[in-house]
Amino acid sequence: MRTSILERIAASAKRSGRRPEDICLTAVSKQQPDEQVSAVLAAGQNVFGENRVQEAQTRWTEQFADARQQIELRLIGPLQTNKAVNACALFDVIETLDREKLAKALVKAIDTTGCQPEIFVQVNTGEEPQKSGVIPRDLDAFIKTMRQTYDLHPTGLMCIPPAGTLISGQAPGPHFALLAKLAKRNGIKNLSMGMSGDFETAIEFGATHVRVGSALFGERD
Repeated sequence: MRTSILERIAASAKRSGRRPEDICLTAVSKQQPDEQVSAVLAAGQNVFGENRVQEAQTRWTEQFADARQQIELRLIGPLQTNKAVNACALFDVIETLDREKLAKALVKAIDTTGCQPEIFVQVNTGEEPQKSGVIPRDLDAFIKTMRQTYDLHPTGLMCIPPAGTLISGQAPGPHFALLAKLAKRNGIKNLSMGMSGDFETAIEFGATHVRVGSALFGERD
């Protein structure tokens, strides 16, 4: 399965005039059974995305503790401020910075733990009230505040197009194009966008990281 996904990533990259090695496959291991994660690890996958701090702690400091130093672990789910210390201690990358209160908590957590995870800002490209993320019109000011006030320097942006975008016939492309435009305007090079159903489209719009779960592991029970 992983080989097939990598082949599709490579084909999409080549169609876009890009190098396949410039696109990172993040295996979304949230809620996947251990045997599935073990199989993907054995296939050579070394970048994993988790949604919850506590679930990730159990998995990567207990069940798969031996593999932890060989992988990159990314937090791709919402982060509560009271979990910031644990998140900084565990994750190599936090993709879901979305509010100033969390920035304050991360700064304190970095100081407490001595760990400096890479930071992405989550952007709510669809401006959905129920979804986390900075709305596009506020992003420039948010990035400026992160840099000047908190000395946080995000290296990427992340988005999740509105649920059912493909099912409803709406194209995810405009959301990916918007994220790429916002990143370029703010001097940010990494774009975490595209999931199992649309990662090939995301690559064509400049994704540097794609988050693939069901297409890699199979549907969860």
